[in-house]
Order: sequence, then C-alpha cells, then structure tokens
Amino acid sequence: MDEFEIIRRYFERAVSDDSIRVGIGDDGAVLRPDPGRDLITVIDTLVSGVHFPPSLSPADIGYRSVAVNLSDIAAMAGRPRWMVLALTLSDSDPAWLAGFSSGLFAAAQEFDLALVGGDTTSGQETAISIQIIGDVEIDQALVRSGANSGDAIYVTGTPGDASAGLAVLQSGTPRNSDVDYLVKRFARPNARVDLGQAIAEHASAAIDLSDGLFTDIEKLLRASAVSGLIELSEVPLSAQLIKLMDEDDALRFALGGGDDYELCFTSQAGAEVFQEIADQHDVPITCIGQVNESADSGDALLCTRNGNEYEYHHDGYRHFH
Repeated sequence: MDEFEIIRRYFERAVSDDSIRVGIGDDGAVLRPDPGRDLITVIDTLVSGVHFPPSLSPADIGYRSVAVNLSDIAAMAGRPRWMVLALTLSDSDPAWLAGFSSGLFAAAQEFDLALVGGDTTSGQETAISIQIIGDVEIDQALVRSGANSGDAIYVTGTPGDASAGLAVLQSGTPRNSDVDYLVKRFARPNARVDLGQAIAEHASAAIDLSDGLFTDIEKLLRASAVSGLIELSEVPLSAQLIKLMDEDDALRFALGGGDDYELCFTSQAGAEVFQEIADQHDVPITCIGQVNESADSGDALLCTRNGNEYEYHHDGYRHFH
C-alpha cells in the first residue's frame, strides 16, 4: 500500500464546508476565511517514544495528536477550522492506520475541524505533525503577554492527572477505575476550546498547560513582564490522583508533569464570573494565585504552601536539553 492509497483509504473524507474551495487531492488546500476574523495557526509534532509510548493504542495516538493542537487554539480563545497532517510511518500497517485515523477524526469532529491536506512518508520512527488553522474575532485573540499586576491566576481542571497517567501506564500499575481515569487523561486530553472562548471576554492572558503548571505559568508571567505567586494548597488535585499517591507526590505531578492541556489564565474579574462559566461547562476553574509587579530577582514565580514560603523550581520538559 503506497502513500496515495493510504491517503485515499484512511484520510480522504467528504466535507460540506463552503470555506474549503480545494481540499485533499490537489497540490494544496484553498481556503476562504470568514470576513472580520483573524487567523490563528498552530503546529505540533509528536514522535513515538518521545511524546507517547509506542504501546498507546493507535486510536488514542490519533486523538491525542489533534487534541494537543486544539489546546493551543483554545488558549487563544480561537475557533478551530482546518487541519493539515504530515505523517511519517515505519510501515503501513492497515490495522494501525484504521485505528489512528478513527481517533484523529473523532477528535476533529468534536469541533467541526476539517482535514484539508497533508503528506505521508516512510521513516525510521512514527512522527505525526499536525497544523491547525483557527480564527477569532479581529484583535480578540488571547495571548500570553497581557497579564497585569493585581490579576488573579486561574487554572481549569485538575493538573497532574495526565503525567501521572503516563507514569502508571509505563510502570505497569495494575488497572482499576482510578488508574484508567488517569491514563485516559493522558491518552485523550480534553481540549478546552469552548471554555477558552467563554473566558476570553474576562481574561487578560492565557496559556495551555503542556510543559507543567509551574513552568507554563512562569512563561506567561515572563511574557507579560510581571511576577506572580501561587498558593500550592489551592492547586486542584483530582480525587483519583489523591487515591493513588500522597499529596506531596500528587503536587509534584501537578507542578512539573505536563501534558494536561488545561488552561491557565489571568484576570481581574471576580471569581463568581468564572464559577458561573465553570458550572456552564462542567469544568472546575480555580484561583490559585496572583500577579504582582515585575520582580528585580530572576524568579518570575514564587510558591507558598499553607501561607509559608515553599522553594520550588522546575524547567519543564525541553527538547535538546
């Protein structure tokens, strides 16, 4: 089965979207953006053995590959529109391709995201690159650099679940409902697209949590030229995470684990505004700290635990490091 047959059999889908003038099957896609909207473009590459264990099911790999990109769109309060896939495979196993494509389209269909082109090639390792183009009202995209002194720092969901899920998956921990929950949080992250759009009117800056809560908040603060403080007793931990380990270990996963793809954002709107949004979307939104003036020291983010200073530093995941 050559690359053209792979595309035809597993990735060519009929679409009824007037914005797609030319889709899969030509040299490139021709897209017609809506007037009065800014475009957002994001791209992520996932490599087998680096970003996911090879033992992960093909359907979960496909779903996850789309979701991690959708999370970037969500952090900017965007609406996902079109997707391009570049797929490198060590072999063209039909069962793997069927599972992968089913997971990929399952994630895409949740947000009316259309696959409009891409490339398939052979290589030594499985590598998946997905580019998503989204849109947002003109000048309304949330960015990392908008946080101001006096803002509160909020996080959605329960950080730490995904990295703990990967750890138990790799360790061979016996499966039960709590383990299954955490593994699913890694394998099929929830892209908070609708939530990102809901908070946009009230948030000053936002970032998605891919490299760890501490590191990603620090990135946002540095981009905004401010500093911040988080109270670790306020960091929301899931009941499943707490059941499987003590609070110290759970907190380490939450602060440094990464792969959660929750949203962290800053705002001066009252907590009741976000409680209403949380209730509407059935996703917890928790205030965990505050933004301060830029610090003279090199520390953009400090931590307390139950009001006491807590020394913590983590660089998050970095390639070539």
